[in-house]
Amino acid sequence: MNDLVEVRAGVYHDSVSLMRVSQALAGRPGVSVAIVAMATELNVGLACDAGFSVPPATPGDLLVAIRASSEDAVQEAACELERQLAARGAASGSRREEAPPRTTRSAARAAARSAARSGDATVALVSVPGEYAFLEAVDAVEAGISVMIFSDNVPVEQEILLKDRAREQGVLVMGPDCGTAVIGGAGLGFANVLRPGPVGVVAASGTGAQQVTSLLDLAGVGVSHLLGVGGRDLSAEVGGRSTIQALRALDADPATELIVLVSKPPAAEVARAVQDLGLGTKVVAALLGPGQDDLTTAVERVLGALGREVPEWPAWPASPAEHAVSEGTSGPAGDAVRGPLRGLYSGGTLCTEAALIAGTGEFTDFGDDEYTRGRAHPMIDPTLRLEALDAVESGVVLLDVVLGQGADPDPSARLAPGVARACERGVAVVVALVGTDGDPQGLRAQAARLNEAGAAVFTSNAAAARHARELARAHAGA
Repeated sequence: MNDLVEVRAGVYHDSVSLMRVSQALAGRPGVSVAIVAMATELNVGLACDAGFSVPPATPGDLLVAIRASSEDAVQEAACELERQLAARGAASGSRREEAPPRTTRSAARAAARSAARSGDATVALVSVPGEYAFLEAVDAVEAGISVMIFSDNVPVEQEILLKDRAREQGVLVMGPDCGTAVIGGAGLGFANVLRPGPVGVVAASGTGAQQVTSLLDLAGVGVSHLLGVGGRDLSAEVGGRSTIQALRALDADPATELIVLVSKPPAAEVARAVQDLGLGTKVVAALLGPGQDDLTTAVERVLGALGREVPEWPAWPASPAEHAVSEGTSGPAGDAVRGPLRGLYSGGTLCTEAALIAGTGEFTDFGDDEYTRGRAHPMIDPTLRLEALDAVESGVVLLDVVLGQGADPDPSARLAPGVARACERGVAVVVALVGTDGDPQGLRAQAARLNEAGAAVFTSNAAAARHARELARAHAGA
């Protein structure tokens, strides 16, 4: 084997771009390992575990580690690396006559100077390691613009300080750990392609908001704005600071006829406070928790409030053998898949909803901070979930696959082989597929590939969880 290892000092690219570069190199003939990533402790450790000898590096350096079957294959991969990095540099606007701004505030000032040409800048998107996010977000707030903080691992004390200052400045903080937003039709972070319409959404949940808006889109109902507020906003500590601002902003928006408030289980006193604001616009609560409606039922309540019919949510059943097991029929199929229910999720709210519905089983949110520190989100990089799926020998596995802008451009390409392997071992696989017909991945094409691999596929996470629960019960009693 032939190895190439480089550390490029002070060369930064975002983790999503680097993951896609790594995938492109790994797919080349003769290449067995390709790691192109920022030299964080985790990524350096991954390279060392793979047998590479990595020179001293800092998290601000770019790490390149390629292993191939021949020297020619290594060199060809190195050439492709340069082409990929150059293309991303050009796409990000690196060829400029002026040096790019070095701070968020200076970028806002530059945008203000060019307002006659491009309009005022009103939102800054912060996606940097969590320890640096607060400073960048403060810069945006002090410049008088709202900020979406995609970054996670931000201390709650910093979140509170930032949101208090934003209220004083008359701007909105979306986040930290705000995975999705749609403002005036423009998607930020992980965002599905949604038709415009009368429903505004305030969400202390990224994938929960994507489930709600995707189902609305499948029902033919569009969205005015989707304002994420961060997963902790409805906690007792944060107290709904951004939720209150966002609700009032949508209440004042003439294009918004109805508001949906989405959250993973909130603090009870905060939930009561944000629902008691006396708004003129009707608010439908989609707040998960014991005894509360699931997100699909909440969407159906929204449709009823709008006078719209509830459609049959698209689903693709698995093979007849799996259906026989789900109905409690004994036999080889039932014996093969007997075992526990495991949820391997990329979305925290979807994971919580599924666990509440299932009432039993082991559920893991691979999008949680402990799994994303130093690596790409599982909606982009499925490596950890595939490893977990390959380790399941029996029972039922429930997965979510979330489509949209910013997510894996073709998730079934990597997930379907893992699903097929699991089904061959006798594991029953159920997929909650969250997306719209407008998403670039192709909702129905993704469903078809996962279904052909052996999975039962549902566009409602709640329906997927109920189906997985019944399969697990049948297996337990088979």
